[in-house]
Amino acid sequence: MTSRLTLCYAAPGQSLLGTAGPTRNVLSVAKAMSQWADVTVAFRRIPESIPSCGFRVIAIEDAKPGTVTRDDVAVRGLNPLTHVGYLREVRRFAAQAARSYDIVFEKGWRFSGYLACEVMRRGTPSGLIENDVRYWNEPVRGLRTLLRYGAQAATQFLAARCSRRVPLVIAETEELKEALIALRSIAPDRIEVVELGVDHSMFHPREQAEARDGAGISRDATVLLYVGGLDIYHDLGPLIEALGRPARAGIELHIVGDGELRSEYEHAVRRVNAQATFHGQVPHERVPGFIAAADLCLAPYQPNRFYAGKITFSTLKIPEYMACARSVASVPHGHILRLIEHQVSGFLLPNDVDAWTAFLNALPSRARLQAMGREAAKRVAALTWEKTADRYLDIARRLLTKRGQPRIPDA
Repeated sequence: MTSRLTLCYAAPGQSLLGTAGPTRNVLSVAKAMSQWADVTVAFRRIPESIPSCGFRVIAIEDAKPGTVTRDDVAVRGLNPLTHVGYLREVRRFAAQAARSYDIVFEKGWRFSGYLACEVMRRGTPSGLIENDVRYWNEPVRGLRTLLRYGAQAATQFLAARCSRRVPLVIAETEELKEALIALRSIAPDRIEVVELGVDHSMFHPREQAEARDGAGISRDATVLLYVGGLDIYHDLGPLIEALGRPARAGIELHIVGDGELRSEYEHAVRRVNAQATFHGQVPHERVPGFIAAADLCLAPYQPNRFYAGKITFSTLKIPEYMACARSVASVPHGHILRLIEHQVSGFLLPNDVDAWTAFLNALPSRARLQAMGREAAKRVAALTWEKTADRYLDIARRLLTKRGQPRIPDA
């Protein structure tokens, strides 16, 4: 009888944070893969504990006493010694992982491909799972910005060089594949697109009135909900401005999440006198309840923050919203066009003040939004983490076969 595959899914650019989308991405697919393989997940640090899910979770480096991690960006600032020191830790971990596992997958980060190359150098197959492509998208003004630009250019030069050496890169969207070809010069035949799944055991339709009572939200309001990071990629500014203009009465905006732009949005809400509530970060298991309380969910991306004005990464929030039988308002870009059908399962509109103002003035009834939500749930019913895991494991088997390793049983 052939033994089970031993696989390490390493996320060197992330700390384990239950409220962060990238953490949930890694843990969800690891849980699904663990049905057919012995899986170990490695984060840079583990500031939070998680319940046993059928796989091991380990840390790449030991967190220093008193270390506080607010997000999952592993390498911040301009100090090159911090970068060099952590890459030394990554090399140490790669040596250990190469001895311990049949194959190692690396989750993309600022130094994408570096860990995979170090693992391969020691004779163990490795692949890169990329969820984004980082590029400079702001003007260079002043010494500090120039230094940041230089650091960004250096890290991306190394990421491109390492990525080209990895035998296979998994991209989460077709748009990301195009960006990886353009920005890192990776051969198209070395990139495979594998879409993300949905945890339907957590994200499924629930009774709205009960959910509103639990969240302290009026049963009579028309509730717009945003869940996620408050950062430059998700621009709530135009919507908040539109909420300050005359529109249908009774519309409330509820925001679940936190980030660097929260204070700016809070100030804008006060300035335009919009009806908005900031709930901050909440435990992941409470998120479906907030979605159930909503009439319409929001994914207001800012396309100009992405390469060539195209949203390249896979948006977890949209299919999770839809799985809860909620229609979604987002932008008509990238893979979102394959998720949302305008006026059927959601709405597609530019993320600007005039577009949001017109949309709010013509917002359908709550009954119509509920019907669209039921259609949305049908559109994502086939998206599962098991399908994502099956593709990952198929790629692992192929990489092992190329290296002459024994064939691993099919999932």
